[in-house]
Formats: sequence, structure tokens, C-alpha cells
Amino acid sequence: MATCGIAAGAQKVYETLRKEITRYGLNNVIVAPTGCNGLCHYEPIVDIYVPGKEKVTYVQVTAEKIKKIIALHLFAGKPVLDYAYEKDMTYQMPIALSNSGIINPESIEEYIALGGYRAEIKALDMKPEEVIAEIKASGLRGRGGGGFLTGLKWEYTARAEADQKYVLCNADEGDPGAFMDRSILEGDPHKIIEAMSIAGYAIEATCGFIYVRAEYPLAVKRLELAIEQARKLGLLGKNILGKNFSFDLEIRLGAGAFVCGEETALMASIEGKRGEPRPRPPFPALKGLFNKPTLLNNVETFANVPMILNNGAEWYSSIGTAKSKGTKVFALGGKINNTGLIEIPMGTRLGDVIYKIGGGIPKGKKFKAAQTGGPSGGCIPADYIDSPIEYETLIELGSMMGSGGLIVMDEETCMVDVARFFLEFTVEESCGKCPPCRIGTKRMLELLAKITNNEGQVGDLEKLEQLAKTITAASLCGLGQTAPNPVLSTIRYFRSEYEAHIIERKCPAGVCKAFLEFTIIDDKCRKCGLCARTCPVRAITGKIKEQHVIDREKCTKCGLCMSKCPVKAIQKKSRE
Repeated sequence: MATCGIAAGAQKVYETLRKEITRYGLNNVIVAPTGCNGLCHYEPIVDIYVPGKEKVTYVQVTAEKIKKIIALHLFAGKPVLDYAYEKDMTYQMPIALSNSGIINPESIEEYIALGGYRAEIKALDMKPEEVIAEIKASGLRGRGGGGFLTGLKWEYTARAEADQKYVLCNADEGDPGAFMDRSILEGDPHKIIEAMSIAGYAIEATCGFIYVRAEYPLAVKRLELAIEQARKLGLLGKNILGKNFSFDLEIRLGAGAFVCGEETALMASIEGKRGEPRPRPPFPALKGLFNKPTLLNNVETFANVPMILNNGAEWYSSIGTAKSKGTKVFALGGKINNTGLIEIPMGTRLGDVIYKIGGGIPKGKKFKAAQTGGPSGGCIPADYIDSPIEYETLIELGSMMGSGGLIVMDEETCMVDVARFFLEFTVEESCGKCPPCRIGTKRMLELLAKITNNEGQVGDLEKLEQLAKTITAASLCGLGQTAPNPVLSTIRYFRSEYEAHIIERKCPAGVCKAFLEFTIIDDKCRKCGLCARTCPVRAITGKIKEQHVIDREKCTKCGLCMSKCPVKAIQKKSRE
């Protein structure tokens, strides 16, 4: 019952499930909603646990299917294996997602039953500096962008002297295709509350804020409920667990501005100001929210903290690579069979993610590139499919870890168009405070628009590269500094595609409309008239049983005629 499940129809399945259990008189059956277990492409999902037997996971469940499942599985004791699915966790290791899809996120008792708040109890029996030392020893790095060492950030904030300090959670997840933080908040909100309380104790803060975008209403609802539950049990508020430590949380809603994911812009927004970044230093560890020392981590970073304290820094640091410890959650999307959430040990090969976890590319098409790090990241070509996914390697390849979006592209993807798409997003989301980002990204987008509109000129690539270097060096915050990454990485690895657009006047992938034309193959055409009836701009003429013709001037290249033709008599090709 996370957003992905509800969007796929889980609410109706849930209601039907409860009705059927009542109808069969199954009074010993407990029905509980859960968060996302990562199999987003198989939603709605129903797990059935019977004591003494293996769990059965039913996928793509409908109201009709659940009636059969209740009748046969719960009433007659015979699982409906035709609807079942066994999740392969060979290449995954849930740490941040350890409870997601298992517990009821609206029940603090279920969280506690699986070890919840045990880490907070342990931390309050340690000295603050000991807690920080444990986080430092684990090697945990920030999961929201640059990958700064978490323990070091905690230590800097703890050293600052002030009458008030703050702990902030960045849940302003704005990357296109990213939904990791939302899923954690919807499926395991108490883990974030526990982690922020531990951080508050470690740096001697008494107040925290969770900054979450208003477009996540279910996450907000479950966070509010979890905070209320924690207060009632004395796990938040005054003298937590009877100790001389007080810490409380508030939620602040963001209006969806991408730039508010930047730490200083986020703090300005919480203060009620326009969400704009400010120059640093001073850094937030010294002067942050309301000019007080402030610790800020994102949702996934905090989600690792209780597991580290419960299992020890040595356990956590044994996972991953020498410089990239632990696991990373990715939102796997794009041209991939198994879309959804995955959590893999750092160092896992990109190819294993695409083919062994993601199930490969639909329709047997070839893998072309993967884009990591959202609009601030870069595109990794097929030549580097054996590369390990870790901070340093991704940076060397011209990309970055970012928050964890991983978009897969196949052979029919135009890389020039991809660069244009991400830069268009960045231009729209720039706060406009500094000229390099406000003006420079706009000029880059104009050049990309020229190239994709069949108006590119020799020298445009050099202009793009020069602009990119200037914007990267001179922009005020991370948004502008990383905005050119998609352009630079695509020029680096797919320069021939840019040259084909500019010099050969064609789009090799057949995506950019300015280079395309649709034609009817006479030998295949049945002259049924379906294409003419389908065309929204009436660009196709011809009576039934007579020759049909596409007017190139009227045609908008929407491709609707080609998709509707029953005999595939319409083809798309580059205009000569």
C-alpha cells in the first residue's frame, strides 16, 4: 500500500481481501498494509504468511484474483502457484530497505518487534563522541549527492559551540525517475525518526526538521503518524527513555523546487525565505538553519544509521569496496524489464544490475547507456557495462552517484535528445540567483535545441564544451556546477551522434522529429483507411481501397499511424 501499489490498484484489492476474509469467517487472519518491497513492476502485491510454511508472494493481483487466492490458499490450504512469484535476492542486500514491504509502516509495535529503537537505546548508553566514532568507522558516506563522509559531518557539527543545534533530513527528492526516499518514508518511517534522534544525541541537538515535498502526501501522512506514536512511547520529546536527553521533530513541506534539495536552499525554505543557495563558507556545520550549527543528511543516509549501531561499524564496513562502504538503493527505470527499487552492495557491476536484477532490455534490444545521478549525472555507455557502481568509478566515467536514480536506455535512444531533456529540466529548476547557471544553461539548451531541430552548425559542440566548463567552474551551488554533466558525458561517449545531427543531417536513433519522415509502403498497405482515421491532424489522404499518401508538411511525426497500422505498412526513416 505504497504509492506504486495504490496507483496499480492495491486499494480495491485490499478492500476485496478484507471482505472475502469476513465472508469465509477467517477470524484468525490478520490483514496489514505494507510499504513497497521493490517489485514495482509487479504491483499490486500480496504476501501471505502461514505459520510453519514458506511465505507466498502473489503479484499483479486483481480483485478477482484475490477471491481465488482466499478461497484456495487461506480457506482450502492450497497456494495458487500460477499467481505466485519468488523474488531473487542473489545480488541484493537490504539494509536501508530492510523493513520495507515487511512491516506495517503505520504500526510502531511492528517496527519495535523487528528491533526498532534498539539502536537508540544503545546510543543513549554511549557517549556522544562514541556514537560519532562508530559512524565514522563504518565508512558511511552521504547518499544524497557528493558522498561526503557522514561521521565526519557529524563530528564537525558536534564540535561547534552554540546554545541550539539542529538535525535536518532532506526528503526533497526531485530527480526525474527517483523514488527511493519516498519509498523508505512510506514503508519504514520510524527508522528515519530513530536515526535522527541518534544524530541529535551525537551532536547535542534538541530539535529536528524533516523537509519533504508536498507531492508525497502518503509519506507525510505516515511520518506524522510515526512521530505521534514515538512521542506517546517516550521515544521523542522530553527526557527520552528516562535519560537526560530531549529531542523532537517537525515536518516542513516543500513546494517542489528542485533547487531546495541543495542544503542551504533547503534551510532558507524552512526559514520561510525564497529557496536559494548561499555561498559557503561558512558551512552549515557552523552556521546553518537560523544561523545555528546544523547537521543535514538525506533519507537513505539516515536509514543506514540504526543498522550500523545494531550490527557494528565493522560489519557495515565489510560490505562494499575500499572507499565506498555499505549498500546503495537505486530506482531502476527506463528501458528495463524489471523496474522498481533495488538495494545492492557498493561495487556491484552495472551489467549485473541491468541483466541479473533488471531482467535485461525489453524486446531483446541492445543496451546503449545508463544514466545515474539524475539531471546532475552523466550517461555511462555500453562499453563500460562491467564497471563497478561506486563513488569514484562513476565520477571517473563522467557521472555521479547522486541520490540513486538509474535510467536504462536502449539502442533506440537518441543521446542528443537525452542531454536536451535533462538540461531542459535544469533550466526550468534553476533559481536564477547566479548568472552562470541562469544564463549559461539557457544558452546550452538553445544550442541543443538547434541541433535536435536540424539547425546545428559546425562549431556548436565546441561552444557547448566551453559553456559547460565555465558553468561548472563559476556556478554558486551544486545545481549549476553539475548541470552540464549530461551534455559533457554524451559528447564524450557519443560524439558521433552529435556529428551525425550536425553534419550528416540525420538522427541515427530515429527520435528527433526534425530529421524524420513517415511513408506508406505500397506493397504492404491494405488500404483500410485506419491510418487516415487515426491521424489527429488529417495529414493522411486516400479513400478505402485506394492509395493513401502522407502529407509531409502537415505531418507532426507523432507516430500514431505507425503504431495503429495492423500490417506495419508505415515506416519511419531519416529524411534525406
